[in-house]
Amino acid sequence: MRTMQSAVKLRGWVLAVVAVALVSVIAACGGGGGGDSSSSSNNSSTTLNGGSLPASPTQQPIAATAANTVAITVGRGVNGVINIPTVSVTVCPPGTTSNCQTINNIQVDTGSFGLRLVSSVLNSSLLNGGLPISTLASGAQLAECATFADGFTWGTVRTATIQIGGETTASPIPIQIIGDSAAGAAPSGCGSGSAENTATDLGANGILGIGTAPTDCGATCSTPSTATNYSNYFTCGTSCARATVPLSQQVANPVAKFTADNNGVIVQMPPVSNTGAASATGTLVFGIGTQSNNALAATQTFTTDAFGNMNNSVFNGTTVQAFFDSGSNAYFFGDSSLAQCGSNFAGFYCPSSAQTRSITLGGLSSTRASASIGILSASTLFSNTSNYAFNDLAGQIGGNSSFDLGLPFFYGRYMYYGFATSTQAPYVGF
Repeated sequence: MRTMQSAVKLRGWVLAVVAVALVSVIAACGGGGGGDSSSSSNNSSTTLNGGSLPASPTQQPIAATAANTVAITVGRGVNGVINIPTVSVTVCPPGTTSNCQTINNIQVDTGSFGLRLVSSVLNSSLLNGGLPISTLASGAQLAECATFADGFTWGTVRTATIQIGGETTASPIPIQIIGDSAAGAAPSGCGSGSAENTATDLGANGILGIGTAPTDCGATCSTPSTATNYSNYFTCGTSCARATVPLSQQVANPVAKFTADNNGVIVQMPPVSNTGAASATGTLVFGIGTQSNNALAATQTFTTDAFGNMNNSVFNGTTVQAFFDSGSNAYFFGDSSLAQCGSNFAGFYCPSSAQTRSITLGGLSSTRASASIGILSASTLFSNTSNYAFNDLAGQIGGNSSFDLGLPFFYGRYMYYGFATSTQAPYVGF
């Protein structure tokens, strides 16, 4: 799930909702061979379907036993969407540790910023006053519209104290409650496509945005001249209008608001077989260089723009905006030499043999590094209906200006995200 500077999000993983729903039909008709559901991986190149895949990375996650860690789970989840990494998050009313609620299956999304919860998973006491709705100085109630490539979400902005693992926000922070009836109807200018305000639509009970930015909109929404046309925040009375919202009231990255270990995160996922695995268990580590278990040990680091983009990357001779996004369930990029799947798996690539592609990654500094990815046919991978973790699934992003290194890139790696602060430029690394 990618947050763009225009506040538009690209939800590549939505393609897999349809794909997985159709897998059982294909399997019943005898299509495809079974995948390996083990979590093993080879560290040498692999030949499959007459082609070859690059060597798989082999880093193993640390145990999620320390206070600055929490377990990440990839599995069937809420609605059988593949490659959805999830954690548990505890939400408390401001100023108290009573009436807290722990919510499972919250998607870990390094491509967005801020916590968003589906209203239906919250208990009634939190919805009915426990989590107060944010208001501007004028007294107007705040709501937010998050726009995606294929639809939008709509809901209130509320404040809550957030606990993840053994870490807690230093004070209550703004979060979004998706599908909250208290927001009223979404305005006509909210977004195109369908409203996606349920756990079934999202494939998770919420989204934990822990990318490089401290808030979800930044100066675009806090500056009147840009907020008038581009703010994703609204105040609604007889009609809804885009609102100018100060940074302190924008939906916030919870990790950046922790009392400690708040300068970044490390996403650690285990290796998985090239033909998929039934599940995968990783670790989300809070802080970089703040504890003995979170040293910066990346082989490559890239200074990025505020949103984690490596804007000087090159693929197939074209400069692209590349980004590491755990919220995308596949690699998404444009490559006309790769065969696309038929209607059963529309949007995914289905090459007849295994493929390898390379991209040169480049951020704002002079650092450049090549990264290779493997691609197997989506129809081959989806033929095993019990598998939900894949390291070589890829699809078409539309156009040639972006390269989304989604969750497949994370398996067998430690992925680092350094937050933008007053003393630190945002960076990513692996």
